[in-house]
Amino acid sequence: MKRVLLGALLAAAMLGTAVHAKTLRWASQGDPQTMDPYSQNEGLTNAINNHIYEYLVGRNEKLEKVPELAESWQQIDAVTWRFKLRPNVRFHDGSVMTADDVVFSYQRAAHPNSQIAPYARAMGTPRKIDNLTVEFKMDKPNPIFLEHASTIFIMNKAWAEKNKVERPLSFKDKEETFASRNANGTGPFMLKSREPDVRTVMVRNPNYWRPIRGNVTEVVYTPIRSDATRTAALLSGEIDLVLDPAPQDVQRLNQQGGPTKILFGMENRVIFLGFDQNRDELLYSDVKGKNPFKDRRVREAFHRAIDAEAIKKRIMRDQAQVVWCMTPSPLACLAPELDRERPGVNVDAAKKLLTDAGYPNGFEVGMDCPNNRYINDEEICQAVVGMLARIGVRVKLTTMPRTTYFPKLERADTSFYMLGWGGAITDAQVTMGPVMHSRDEKTQQGFYNYGRYVNPKLDALIDAAAVEPDVKKRTDIIRSALRMHNEEFHHIVLHRQMIPWAMRSNVDAVHAADNYMRSWWVTVR
Repeated sequence: MKRVLLGALLAAAMLGTAVHAKTLRWASQGDPQTMDPYSQNEGLTNAINNHIYEYLVGRNEKLEKVPELAESWQQIDAVTWRFKLRPNVRFHDGSVMTADDVVFSYQRAAHPNSQIAPYARAMGTPRKIDNLTVEFKMDKPNPIFLEHASTIFIMNKAWAEKNKVERPLSFKDKEETFASRNANGTGPFMLKSREPDVRTVMVRNPNYWRPIRGNVTEVVYTPIRSDATRTAALLSGEIDLVLDPAPQDVQRLNQQGGPTKILFGMENRVIFLGFDQNRDELLYSDVKGKNPFKDRRVREAFHRAIDAEAIKKRIMRDQAQVVWCMTPSPLACLAPELDRERPGVNVDAAKKLLTDAGYPNGFEVGMDCPNNRYINDEEICQAVVGMLARIGVRVKLTTMPRTTYFPKLERADTSFYMLGWGGAITDAQVTMGPVMHSRDEKTQQGFYNYGRYVNPKLDALIDAAAVEPDVKKRTDIIRSALRMHNEEFHHIVLHRQMIPWAMRSNVDAVHAADNYMRSWWVTVR
């Protein structure tokens, strides 16, 4: 019955708006990894799923928190929050959203297969008060509770149970479930078809609970890996918008009076390199019997050899900001002096550090990088290979698509790697907890600490910041944590990337710093 209803809704969405239908055809270099909204916490995957699924707390154009599926909320005490749900909101199959769906969604999001688990668990235990009221009880205060509430999509419990997707799929284990290619949310668009690595098509939800400001009625997303092919498709009119134009093409695409234009904006995303600091012997190295990356001097030597300013200038075409503070947004960096204190490039000092660590002739190590996730990711890694060669480090570079890359990192099957971290939240905790903290299977802290380093002193600071209600005290703790992380060179911080969007001249879009393409904010003239 619900399949029939969904088909009718899709038909209505297409036929009922046929006269004024506007299709938005957009592209970027990668493809969403899955339609399961918790399985992968990855930018493009989240952005596509955000067309279909919604949060209790949403974001406006300035990324400020606004009511979404919750029309209001209140903090009852230091560890209790209560949400009043919006009435008469319907999922795409016609069923009404209730508190049961919210409780189910948070329980599902907290499952070990979920990459959103750290955020869901930080919000405590959800409990249904009545059909439109949900209460969250925590065992300790969470200063950024509402920020976490803007990261958990709400799913339909009955749909999940019917299709046997009560838990998130395990993407790293190549699991396929009904949720891999199907979806049922409350959002402004409904999934029409999903062909991985080919295209994803969505149509406007005719029963959406609020007005849509844009005029797009159909969205066709196409992954196009080649920079040249994406640019050519935009210039020819085959697509309307490119989320990640190649930096070298930006000036050409922004010619006044031409068929295309550029919308500039800095993304809340920091790009960095990480090391396996856990194993006693690296998986991919000619050093046997020990792990050079456990030695801080080796990590600092790598930092001293890698010229982030040259990468910014030559590879990013100045469309990046070199930083040392490893937070996606400058607003999150409560220790801005770190950027000014960034140790400069010094090849001689790097060689001495390696010699002092016992590697006067360098060593060989494997490096893993994506080739379709970040701006010029493969080119950046190739440059790093050349820079490290100057200090005798012989890097064997392996690049791969994101669908292969991220599961490899999840398995900790790497010795040296690239990663980016970003999103709408500007608080440092959402970087420190998932990325800088030691791995904790119970809390899922350190889930993205793919180097698996352990630093109890840093953990103590991160844990303290997670529960400190006093703003000044919490600021001081965060400053100390960011500084300690850098002084240990647990990662090599490169830059925050700028994301210019390229589009046809008849397209008007809203560029947000989280780099989410929200098609319901787009007008095609």
